[in-house]
Amino acid sequence: MADIISNFTSQPNEQAKHIRPLENSKDLDPLLDRIGDSKYVLLGEATHGTHEYYTWRAEISKRLIEEKGFSFVAVEGDWPDCYKINRYIKDLPNSGSSIQEVLKEFKRWPTWMWANWEIAAFGDWMKKFNTNLKPAEKVGFYGLDVYSLWESLENIVKYLEKEDPETAVLARRTADCFEPYRKNDSYVTAYRGLNQKCRKEVVSLLIEVRQKMEQYQDEREAGLNAELNSLVMKNAEKYYEAMASFDNSSWNVRDSHMVETLNTLMDFHDDDAKVIIWEHNTHIGDARTTNMAAHGMHNVGQLVREQHQNEGVVLVGFGSYKGSVIAGEFWGGEMKKMELPAAIEGSVEKLLHNHGAKNKLLIFDDDSPLKELFKERQGHRAVGVVYDPHEERGNYVPSRLSDRYDVFIYIDKTEGLHPLHLKPDGSKIPETFPFGI
Repeated sequence: MADIISNFTSQPNEQAKHIRPLENSKDLDPLLDRIGDSKYVLLGEATHGTHEYYTWRAEISKRLIEEKGFSFVAVEGDWPDCYKINRYIKDLPNSGSSIQEVLKEFKRWPTWMWANWEIAAFGDWMKKFNTNLKPAEKVGFYGLDVYSLWESLENIVKYLEKEDPETAVLARRTADCFEPYRKNDSYVTAYRGLNQKCRKEVVSLLIEVRQKMEQYQDEREAGLNAELNSLVMKNAEKYYEAMASFDNSSWNVRDSHMVETLNTLMDFHDDDAKVIIWEHNTHIGDARTTNMAAHGMHNVGQLVREQHQNEGVVLVGFGSYKGSVIAGEFWGGEMKKMELPAAIEGSVEKLLHNHGAKNKLLIFDDDSPLKELFKERQGHRAVGVVYDPHEERGNYVPSRLSDRYDVFIYIDKTEGLHPLHLKPDGSKIPETFPFGI
């Protein structure tokens, strides 16, 4: 395959047409043309700790918001924490005096994923963009993930006790159901030893909140916030039950939850709503084109394609050859700037480096030779929040790149994120999928 690519990229006219340089925002024009009127744009990352992935995603997002009217950004983060960012960028009462103040409230490990200077800069840009817009027109920032069980439970009880005392009785009963598991912040550990379930109570609460959303009017999105905190509680119960089974079903529960949250957000916004999604490649790249499918796993990219292809879906993967990355050596460990070693032989990243050590934009249109050239399965690097550079060969996902994504952004050399929290704060660590992604 390397010889095919070599012959192809040695032709300047063809290279200019299909493998484009990527140096500045103007070079994103072909990507915006490819996106066209699509309503779903999913932006990946090959690690959770790389500066360039965040800054390029921010630049793409800015252009989509300014030029194509995208409505909100949805990320691989917890709903309660990200809703604080959403309130800040919409300048709601008591939403914080600065984005740094808001982000320093992110205490769940790995804090660096969202509490970093790159997100701070993007958050300030979003707030400035929203300044003169009507409340319904302000661009939002939301979390899609399922890990915030305890925070969501606390938020909804406090909110309902103030706004809806009748439903608050149900919320408090639900909280009491979960209370035995809180002792060790380990619902899954308790679940393995007990038969008690809280799903019935959570589902009843979710139904009640959905029926009363319209009456929660202290803020425009108050009802949405209550509903999605309830949804987190419902699916967190399912997630931890799946974790107790020691198989891949917890991954499917988590990604299904993220798509259910996404669909709820799209329903909340008007019919012309468009969304930008930031998640790891392993979530946004179509699982059917990787070895995940053989393990019975699906992901966000696959589900969004299956459910919304007729509305326009564009999946954008990211990768790099070498550099540095922020990660931990183990769950809850101190964040470190680690070496990201040169990509291994036979990988997508090594191939692209060998044919020019520069940033590149690849668009896999059906009529592009790239579509066929990258249909063969190759290793594609995936680094999670737990990382050991010495075990590099275990970090590659066999992928048919031109089917996994619609567009691929290659950054030749990268550097680690710039965290706001310099050290872990000792907060409890959530139980998460063992791949660390």
